[in-house]
Amino acid sequence: MIEALRAARILPVIRTATAAQSRLAVEWLAAEGFRTFELTMTTPGALELLGELARDPALRFGMGTVPDAWHAQAAIHAGARFLVTPWVDPEVAQCCREMDTLCMLGAMTPTEVRAAQRAGAGVVKLFPASTAGGPAHLKALGAVFPGVPFCPTGGVEPGNAALYLRAGAAFVGIGGKLADPHALAGNDRATIQAAAREALAITA
Repeated sequence: MIEALRAARILPVIRTATAAQSRLAVEWLAAEGFRTFELTMTTPGALELLGELARDPALRFGMGTVPDAWHAQAAIHAGARFLVTPWVDPEVAQCCREMDTLCMLGAMTPTEVRAAQRAGAGVVKLFPASTAGGPAHLKALGAVFPGVPFCPTGGVEPGNAALYLRAGAAFVGIGGKLADPHALAGNDRATIQAAAREALAITA
């Protein structure tokens, strides 16, 4: 799973007000060429939506903002190929180990990165990336933790994603620009389509 995420380079993070908006975001982004997505537990009906979308063998899904081990287990049973937390959560990491699922734990400081490693994170989610110091902060952490796969999220968008990748990110998570809530609410496919094409141009 890590290699698939590295190859994709950009992970759309789908955080919306309704399951219908998340479903629409996945549909539009998949039409542009995205194949791997992070749904989020903050979306109402997220587990049911994951179970529905994960039936498509051409797409891969993970679940983000997983609050505890119970939800971690439920998400994996629903079809999640990876789980994400914005903090260090040893219980979620243990559940991932037991169920052979990639775990991405959130961290911002060197102490938190080390704690995420010890908990069993396969990937460290640098969050919130932009307010933590952006690409320069990522580069500094990479010097201390060589070989750790980092996924910066939070303030990452198509216009600055390449900077994070050059600074050493294994891949990046992009939320609001690829799943713009206003565009989804207004059925504005063109806005999301343009953001998706800008982001995919980076991977090319």
